Amino acid sequence: MVKKRHDEKRPPPGDIVELAYQAPPGTPAGVEVMSVAELRTRAPEGLLGTPQRLDFHQIVAVRSGATAHTVDFTGHWLEEGSVLWVRPGQVQQFGDPELIEGTVVLVQPGFLPPGSPVAAVADDPFRPVVWQPAGQDREAVFCAVGHLEADFRTGAGLPADVHTDVLRHLLSVLVLRLAHLTAPVGSRVPAPGDAFLRFRAAVEREFATSHRVADYARALGYSSRTLSRATTAAAGVGAKEFIDRRVMLEAKRLLAHSGLPAARIAGRIGFDDAANFSKFFQHREGCSPGAFRSRMRGPAATG
Repeated sequence: MVKKRHDEKRPPPGDIVELAYQAPPGTPAGVEVMSVAELRTRAPEGLLGTPQRLDFHQIVAVRSGATAHTVDFTGHWLEEGSVLWVRPGQVQQFGDPELIEGTVVLVQPGFLPPGSPVAAVADDPFRPVVWQPAGQDREAVFCAVGHLEADFRTGAGLPADVHTDVLRHLLSVLVLRLAHLTAPVGSRVPAPGDAFLRFRAAVEREFATSHRVADYARALGYSSRTLSRATTAAAGVGAKEFIDRRVMLEAKRLLAHSGLPAARIAGRIGFDDAANFSKFFQHREGCSPGAFRSRMRGPAATG
């Protein structure tokens, strides 16, 4: 299933565990499908309720029950019909996994053909974390999950490469179904324009070294005003706020997940000194970087 990169003891409350994918012997390399009940049984005691940073994709299709789930410090509500997708690098924490039943799909990066359209959809860090498909969409999504689960369990008699190809195709169906859910009448949002898509990709590449809208505008060949209008239309916030939110997310990940001191984290995300970073963080979060780290990790944390 998955392998902790630390020891096998139960981690301290609030400590973030880094989980690496490891395919069980005799199963197709790159993908594993199980029930939520199996996940609860196989996970080390206390692991599922602990913050975890994954290096693989985790999809959970909820068939019954309801619980909270946190991804990258944002709370989500899972209920019957919900589909959760946690991507590599994101930090997650289950609320109470005993309260839900459903199917879990674990996927190693690169299992879908790199460079293919379906891999681009799966690996897009801006895709939703939780979907709640309705009507025929829900039927189609859960049918795709069911087919994937059935073929994972019954494909042992196939040649290994054929079994892997079958699972890869079925996973592609699920990915494309989720990517093209029908929006309810009156709720369709226009597709983001080219200016925003280019800006978003540039921020993802450069946020750790550039925090100024003018720098992105110059590199992309737009005016700062054009980028701000495009970002507001697509994301509901201006270009500067979009950059700052990405910087804050990385700061929170590093504070919660790593033992780096604030001064080192400041340098990693583009601040010239720790004081400027602390002022930025305090303004946006309402507490110091050290206080945030302590809150995430509990009394044993050091800031």
